[in-house]
Amino acid sequence: MHDLEKGLPVPSASIQEPEQVHCSSKNEPGYESSVRNGHRDSTATCAQSLSSTPLDPIHVHKTSSESRCRAHLTILGAFLALFCTFGQMNAFGTFQNYYHAHQLVTYEASTISWIGSLQLWIFFFSGGFVGWLFDIYGPKPLMSAGTLCFVVSLMMTSISTQYYQYLLGQGILFGLGVGLIFYPSMASVSTHFVEYRATALGIAAAGSSLGGVMYPIMLQQLFEKVGFGWTVRISGLLSGVLCLVAIFTVSASRHPEKHAGRSGLSVNKLQDARFLLLAAGSCLVALGKSLAIQFHDPFHLRKFHVFHFAELPVPHGLALSPQTSFLALAVMNGGGVFGRIAPAILSDVIGRFNLLAPSAFLSGLLTIACWLSAKNTAGLMVYSVLYGFWSGSFIGVITPCVAQISDIREIGSRIGCLYTIISFP
Repeated sequence: MHDLEKGLPVPSASIQEPEQVHCSSKNEPGYESSVRNGHRDSTATCAQSLSSTPLDPIHVHKTSSESRCRAHLTILGAFLALFCTFGQMNAFGTFQNYYHAHQLVTYEASTISWIGSLQLWIFFFSGGFVGWLFDIYGPKPLMSAGTLCFVVSLMMTSISTQYYQYLLGQGILFGLGVGLIFYPSMASVSTHFVEYRATALGIAAAGSSLGGVMYPIMLQQLFEKVGFGWTVRISGLLSGVLCLVAIFTVSASRHPEKHAGRSGLSVNKLQDARFLLLAAGSCLVALGKSLAIQFHDPFHLRKFHVFHFAELPVPHGLALSPQTSFLALAVMNGGGVFGRIAPAILSDVIGRFNLLAPSAFLSGLLTIACWLSAKNTAGLMVYSVLYGFWSGSFIGVITPCVAQISDIREIGSRIGCLYTIISFP
């Protein structure tokens, strides 16, 4: 199959015919003016004509294979990056539970929750600036800095004892580190693919849901066996190794262009009606999700409101145990793994925007239809799977939609700007 049909970059030498170059000399008219205009001299021009011959087919095939390999490695690296960063974010409820029982026992649960809220807001708000830097410098410098911030924040958390220390380490520094890793990873995937961009981004984004399943379980087990300090250090070392793999595997299909990022934060970027409508709709969806998420139950786990009400006694709830409620949250994250991949594949066929609105609508409709009608554990699990699937579908398709209406030279700043706008609701 031709590389354009696969959505991969094609070497220019394989599709362009050699140009006919005229080798001028000093005796020809216009030579002086050509020199003043910065043109090459006759010797350089003749050399250029000799080097513009078509590439050997074997070389073209090798170049295409290398581009394909780099693209697939970028998906792998982005998947690992989102697995460890969002896996830690989704595990904050486990941290909060431990803080309330140990280090921060004198603080209210709502006060402790500011640590997690701060890290999440820093991550979203940093998107515009980090994306702008990506358009200038590419992914590796930013991801290297992000990995350093991310690992240092966890090491600081492992030895913290005061509330303000958790705010600085696990709140501000952690959120900044995640932003420096997330946005370059997703933007890099966007540069490698065109036709199958949503599929590629969906696979990468599935790492966040899988991390949301694995990290909370891992942390709960380690807290009981090795204590808080070593649990956080082990988590930090594991995440650091995964981030290093991501740094070496993630790449952009183009070289950074410093002139491309100079206007990355310009107000002119917000004059695109398509981008503004997409941002406005995304804000409404984010606001709707925030009405359901971020409730803290008696065990201080960051949960959906539906799970809190499920634990209430009959007739106000389902009288489920906290362990069953926690399992339902894991099932929801598991549904998000498939929700980020399957709809993304479909959107590459029927259109990304054609699937974006139904995903947002169905995630809201399911809350009304399935949650209100759930009378037992089975009903709650069905809702968890379906909501996780369609909610994940919206998250998986939103980034390809931004890329579709953006100049590839500004892909980082456009994706980041959307997340910055979403941070305010």
